Amino acid sequence: MARHLITSAIPYINGIKHLGNLVGSQLPADLFARYCRARGHEVMFICATDEHGTPAELAADKAGKPVADYCAEMHDVQAEIARGFRLSFDHFGRSSSAQNHALTQHFAKALAANGLIREVTEQQMYSKADGRFLPDRYIEGTCPNCGFESARGDQCDNCTKQLDPVDLINPHSVISGSTDLEMRETKHLFLRQSAMKDKLDAWIDSKTDWPVLTTSIAKKWLHDGDGLQDRGITRDLHWGVPAQFEGAPWEGMEGKVFYVWFDAPIEYIAATQEWADKTGGDWARWWRTDAGAEDVTYTQFMGKDNVPFHTLSFPATILGSNEPWKLVDYIKSFNYLNYDGGQFSTSRGRGVFMDQALEILPSDYWRWWLLSHAPESADSEFTWENFQASVNKDLADVLGNFVSRITKFTRSKFGEALPEGGAWGAQEEALIAELTTRIAEYERHMDDKEVRKAANELRAIWVAGNEYLQAAAPWSAFKTDPAQAAAQARLALNLIRVYAVLSAPFIPDASETMLAAMKTDDTSWPGDVRAALSFLPAGHAFDVPDNLFRKIADEEREDWQQRFAGTRG
Repeated sequence: MARHLITSAIPYINGIKHLGNLVGSQLPADLFARYCRARGHEVMFICATDEHGTPAELAADKAGKPVADYCAEMHDVQAEIARGFRLSFDHFGRSSSAQNHALTQHFAKALAANGLIREVTEQQMYSKADGRFLPDRYIEGTCPNCGFESARGDQCDNCTKQLDPVDLINPHSVISGSTDLEMRETKHLFLRQSAMKDKLDAWIDSKTDWPVLTTSIAKKWLHDGDGLQDRGITRDLHWGVPAQFEGAPWEGMEGKVFYVWFDAPIEYIAATQEWADKTGGDWARWWRTDAGAEDVTYTQFMGKDNVPFHTLSFPATILGSNEPWKLVDYIKSFNYLNYDGGQFSTSRGRGVFMDQALEILPSDYWRWWLLSHAPESADSEFTWENFQASVNKDLADVLGNFVSRITKFTRSKFGEALPEGGAWGAQEEALIAELTTRIAEYERHMDDKEVRKAANELRAIWVAGNEYLQAAAPWSAFKTDPAQAAAQARLALNLIRVYAVLSAPFIPDASETMLAAMKTDDTSWPGDVRAALSFLPAGHAFDVPDNLFRKIADEEREDWQQRFAGTRG
């Protein structure tokens, strides 16, 4: 049994996330976590809400609520929606937790002791109209790199370039819209990332199995232009982890907080501490190599915009501490999922959001489409036509049709128990051989975190059952050789349990329905296909379930296209 630590990029607290956020981190992480558990491995799957920084303050101000109250409320909302999508977190934490405050301050102290933090007096944007400095997302303007007109003060969403507010062209205050800005002097703490460049470069070079998307972004930040730059880790904000340690303010940093992208990745560790405090578990065996974490495989899932922070800034924090923390082994990054000719955007309210999706259809419909169309090698696009076609063909016509046909046929001819008699012949042997090959391929793709290839192989496994059923035609065989029809039906009903186990990482609700229909809770992995296809014996009772998936009608699709035309009200 292996041990897998799995984290997905923690979502900002500022509102309900859209489907692009879901497929870019949380959903594929859940897929892998469920698969690892199904194979008998020990899993710690961690996520949290990212509650500090300007997104939280701006969203709270817009909602007219104190920021602490807003964050607590939105954490509960996001946790409930995560449950709706069946995201199987072992713990869903909060970056505003006491554990993360203490751990963030601990890392800052360790980095300072190792000479990796320096104080910098610099000029920053100050808004006269707002009477305050404008850090990060309090300021927007045109990206100097790609010309995107709505770039934010910390990063351009279009080209992913990491920015400072002073880099923006034609900047304006997000609070008031004012362009009456001036540069004023302020002092901040900077992480000396440049001093870690060679160590980070060598570490990234050692990760030869990482996706090209991940390593190319990391290398770009390491080598393009002036190379890896030191990065400010404090901000002039009120909400966040105070820039202090051991209860005393950092001299000269009074009233400042740590930058959200310094404390947010640390929350992966802190959230595991939150889990341990809640359950009595041992968090250190997952995170400290001096406490057992040396045999843990740590995988992170994220969108490509988060890659610079997870390949450079967070590893610089871990490595720079000179403490025995677990470093990530594999970073699975994703491109963007676009929406019907445009971009999803939480802050701009464009696209289908997670709560809206669940109001339309159950989570399995969305999980299947998103994972089978995951933007791995390039950006992909959600369209209602493609969604309808995928649901109707893959889920209803292939998987749902197989389960419905064989259960209804068996009940009508043999009753609601697996029938006795008959033996397997050439068709059954051919099916066993095909499934053995395909399941091995499915396992390989899942082990390699190749989401779309795994989905394609799973669909092919469903198709194989349908093709067998069509060729064997037990409804015809029953007329001349009821025993042969019984053997075929018995195999096909056992195949439903196999489908339930293999499909659970993708469509967990349908998996439970199939297991319940076969009156079993046995989820043992079908490593031996021949044994798996005779696992449930003759005489074992079963039910005929309701349709696993209903088809989406053209009228529904047209209605949804109009109702969700790209802007959330």
